[in-house]
Amino acid sequence: MADHRVHHLDHVRTLLSTLTYPLVYSASAAWLNDIMHYHTNFTDLNLANQQLYRENLLLQARLQQFDALEAENMRLRDLLGSTFKIGDRVLIAELIAIDLDPYRQQVMINKGTSSGAFIGQPVLDAHAVIGQIIRVTSETSTVLLVTDASHALPVQVNRNGLRTIIEGTGFINRLRLPYIANNADIRVGDLLVTSGLGGRFPSGYPIAKVSTIQHELGQPFATVYATPNAQLQRIREVLLVWSINSKHPVIAPEFEDTTPSK
Repeated sequence: MADHRVHHLDHVRTLLSTLTYPLVYSASAAWLNDIMHYHTNFTDLNLANQQLYRENLLLQARLQQFDALEAENMRLRDLLGSTFKIGDRVLIAELIAIDLDPYRQQVMINKGTSSGAFIGQPVLDAHAVIGQIIRVTSETSTVLLVTDASHALPVQVNRNGLRTIIEGTGFINRLRLPYIANNADIRVGDLLVTSGLGGRFPSGYPIAKVSTIQHELGQPFATVYATPNAQLQRIREVLLVWSINSKHPVIAPEFEDTTPSK
């Protein structure tokens, strides 16, 4: 009654409450709930972080594929654009092997007789002639590049129609014109195109541009070199070409254009 009326035991009660708080807190298990809550949050964050890391890695991998697909799409668009210029029936093929022998300039493509490919067939990239098929199987073909030392092709100077022969040198960036007279009308920068002679390559396909001309006294012919127009070191896709009046049929072509050449 005295405490109730005059509050003499307030200080004692406050002191006892302070001393007994740890026991009360422990008995309530609130601290255990806090620890479990913290551990749960940390675990959830760790799992979420791992999930985000995996998703980011997957997205980066897909982005790399998209870059490659974009580059491939640009190359194919260039190839298809070139078909409107040449006006013949064509089929797109991909490179599957490259001959690393320094004395041979050959590549293998993924089209063969099942697609209508044949020996002697012209092969182009988006810019110029790259060579011709020399061996075929049912599913693959071997292409001899114009830069191979054993390859020769009748060409003409686009500017004036001067006809000659262009030969490979074994070097990927150089061709040779061995039979140019010293007084012939040929200049550095002249475009060389197929002449149509020989019956394999239709006329008018670009081959190379004249890069150097050397006149030697006492020699009947000048030393003339040309640089291929085709991107021989970077090609991934090529065009197999059929002339419109070719006897060899195209089997299941991926792209065909019969617009007459201009």
